[in-house]
Amino acid sequence: MKKFFLVAGEASGDFHGSKLVNSLKKIEPNSSFMGHGGDLMRKSGVQILEHIDNLSIMGFTEVLAHLPSIYSIFKKTLHAIERAKPDRIILIDYPGFNLRLSKKIHSLNIPITYFILPQTWAWKKNRIKIIEQYIEQPISIFSFEKEWYMENKINVEFFGHPLIDNQHFNEDSKSFFLRHQLTIEHPILLLLPGSRRQEVEKHWPIYLEVAKKLRKQNPNMQFILGKTKGIKIKNIPNFIKIEENAKKAMVVSTAGAVASGTATLECAVEELPMVVCYKMSSLSWLLAKLLVDLKFSSIVNIIANKKIVPELLQSQMDSKNLMSELEPLLNVKNSKRSQMVKEFQPIKELLGQPGVYNRVASAIIEKMKDNE
Repeated sequence: MKKFFLVAGEASGDFHGSKLVNSLKKIEPNSSFMGHGGDLMRKSGVQILEHIDNLSIMGFTEVLAHLPSIYSIFKKTLHAIERAKPDRIILIDYPGFNLRLSKKIHSLNIPITYFILPQTWAWKKNRIKIIEQYIEQPISIFSFEKEWYMENKINVEFFGHPLIDNQHFNEDSKSFFLRHQLTIEHPILLLLPGSRRQEVEKHWPIYLEVAKKLRKQNPNMQFILGKTKGIKIKNIPNFIKIEENAKKAMVVSTAGAVASGTATLECAVEELPMVVCYKMSSLSWLLAKLLVDLKFSSIVNIIANKKIVPELLQSQMDSKNLMSELEPLLNVKNSKRSQMVKEFQPIKELLGQPGVYNRVASAIIEKMKDNE
């Protein structure tokens, strides 16, 4: 029986972790799983030691404020790994925590797989040394990222991006419309303020202001809030429908206001035109500008290496600018909207073929067999 210890620190990591565990179980049904994650990983059979609700923190100043609790969790993690003596550790994204962890547990001689690598090509390029020294099996989810690592003499595997895997919903579009009392005749704006509390606090007031203005302009306009489970959002008016499965909402919506992150790529895969938004504390923004070496914020634009979707960042992220960018995307006959949808196609092709979790799971098991 193989024993795995997984560390995911955010909602997206919880999702990917649950899918990967299910794929590992197909190959090694008697395996056991423990570590940090969320409700989805728990449902997949992972014994959760620390919930992502206590781990998901974004921004330099925000992390500083939570350092004592993060340090406490870090120490508990080290002790848990020492006690459990797993056959393999699987780290999922969450680089600030996971890279430090990989260094600290190196002396235990437990092989490490890192699934969804840190974006060292964007910032903190010195992290590449940690991956080279401490990660036995680095697995990338972007083809361009694999090439970047290979150019830096690090052998990285790529099996496709997991978002390309077909998601089998337990509800068709007709049922979704009925459940939320929506109609196909009028446009739907999807509001995705982020999966972290700090993101929601910055984005939601602006989203709400825009929703009210758009509704005043067009009383038939419909709105869906993609709300992450466990995140509290205040002042949600009755005309905004709440949906915890954002993927379902992407399929039926006309356009989206989307916090920069994985959700932007999900929208591109579902061919949902969007405006990418992001605000953080002033100090975090200043530090990001100094440290991050990128032309774009959205992964959609980064992959394309050109501006496909508009980005409203920091001071540009206000209700006036968001309204201006959203209006043409909410008109299905608008050429700007059509062009954006057309440009999503090459992005989807670069993500690979479905079956990513199964291929990653097979690669992990093969690596373990090679080590025996």
